[in-house]
Amino acid sequence: MIVGVMGTALISPLYALYKEAWQLQTSDISLIYVLYMAGALSGLLFLGRLPDRVGFLPMMRLGLALVLTGTFISMIAWDMLSLNIGRFIVGVASSMITTSSTVGLSRLSRSGSMQRVAMMTGFLMAFGFGLGPLVGGLVGQFSSNPLMIAYVPTLLLGAMGLLALLRLKLPDEPRPKTRKRLALHDVLPKLTWSQPETSRAFVLTCCLPFLAFGVFGLYASMAPLFLDQLVPWHGPAVSGTAIALILFMSAGVQVISGRMPTHWCGVAGLASLAISNALLILNLLASSSVLFALGVVFTAMGHGMCMLAGMSMVNRLATAGNRSGLMATYLVIGYFGSIVPMMGIGWIADYWGLDVAVRTFCSLVIVIAVPVAVFFQRHPHIRPAKDQP
Repeated sequence: MIVGVMGTALISPLYALYKEAWQLQTSDISLIYVLYMAGALSGLLFLGRLPDRVGFLPMMRLGLALVLTGTFISMIAWDMLSLNIGRFIVGVASSMITTSSTVGLSRLSRSGSMQRVAMMTGFLMAFGFGLGPLVGGLVGQFSSNPLMIAYVPTLLLGAMGLLALLRLKLPDEPRPKTRKRLALHDVLPKLTWSQPETSRAFVLTCCLPFLAFGVFGLYASMAPLFLDQLVPWHGPAVSGTAIALILFMSAGVQVISGRMPTHWCGVAGLASLAISNALLILNLLASSSVLFALGVVFTAMGHGMCMLAGMSMVNRLATAGNRSGLMATYLVIGYFGSIVPMMGIGWIADYWGLDVAVRTFCSLVIVIAVPVAVFFQRHPHIRPAKDQP
């Protein structure tokens, strides 16, 4: 899981280098990020239910093979089209790995440990995503040919991971007594929804990744372009380290908050996202390293707690037959939280400047996060008695 998602955010600190080397606009950077997210979205829509049908291990193997393919194409990319093709493939692969490995963790864990599964899933995803920009930023800062060499670590680790998966045997993996052949409807877009009585709880749950993915997407795609306004340091290593710190701290927050009641965890996460965006608006004027550091900390706290609370709720609302489908729906909504705002930011930045685009985005996050936090904390299906430690 770590190796599989490592290559997804690897490119984030390199966006400024691509912009300079290929003379790109801000909207072109947004497009590269959005097409990766579109690939991830396509993987969820078309392939999100397959781990329930063919098993999580075959899907993990296929996903890691696609990561290697997309990463190699990205490494040798010579223009926007070739880079976007590679990033789209990486996006598809990341969805396959995320859904299949999440299903695998839940099936291989002891019964009654769904909170632990949610914590472990969020930790591994955040840690893997964090390695990507850290490696990409360091290589981008100190390598003579960063737009190629930055992808080498992912290729090497991915090849090792794929070899390990091909040799791995799981004799105790649950298998259905009768296995039907795959049909066209198994790969047609069909998102799974929760039961009618828990539908509102699922809507509130899906607001968590929508906001968390969107806020992280701002840092992952735009930070290399506006970071010079916030801190006195420059270069891919700075933006890559900032993005990695958000994800590493997010992983740590999820471990620390593992026993926190779900409804309070979600509220704390949403409040942290609102505070982080308020700090970012303020820092566009103040250009303070202290405010930037505080913003990164609150972003990490918000991302970690929102992902932990969201995963916990999905595992609670899901059944054995729809777990990967419900997870796919949850992640699809999260990816829309990155795709739509990033397209808007790129368009606004081209016409009115990056400052206006960032302020608009941050204001919308605050306006949405506050009422969602109130409803999330009060909903009876989110705060049942059994959820208390």
